[in-house]
Amino acid sequence: MCRGDTRKAIPAAQAPGGRGGEGHTGGERAAHVTATARAVELAGIAAEAAAEKLATDIIAYDVSEQLVITDVFLLCSASNDRQVRAIVEEIEERLRKAGFRPVRREGEREGRWILLDYLDIVIHVQHAEERTYYALERLWKDCPRLPLPEPVGVGGPGGTSAGDRPGGTGPR
Repeated sequence: MCRGDTRKAIPAAQAPGGRGGEGHTGGERAAHVTATARAVELAGIAAEAAAEKLATDIIAYDVSEQLVITDVFLLCSASNDRQVRAIVEEIEERLRKAGFRPVRREGEREGRWILLDYLDIVIHVQHAEERTYYALERLWKDCPRLPLPEPVGVGGPGGTSAGDRPGGTGPR
């Protein structure tokens, strides 16, 4: 289970470990999400922006119970350095239009793994090779996955896009 100090007071029945056997595996979406509404909104905007620039393996994890520094990690991949930068620029532009600016940006010089910190959400845009090597999903797989807008939500590294899943033909 995704455990740690919680940032918010939650009812005891919903506290970590209080799910009464509703555990989850890395491939399932957990029922217990404690990220703020703002963090979930930012994740949706950023995921749509990343998908617009053809990012792959877009996943959002609710890490709010595990970390005190942020609520959501959004991960996505790109096939080359130029695409990494294009995805980052699109995410920043969309979030700027929504009234949000990053407080920190790292890794731009190398262009293989760029991190955007919006306090409520930390966005990792990685070259596919870095994504495979560092395998951040392995670290956060027990944390609840946030649902992402269709056709954004995908299975994970090596996962399928919405258009590739049975019944997932794209936007509704």
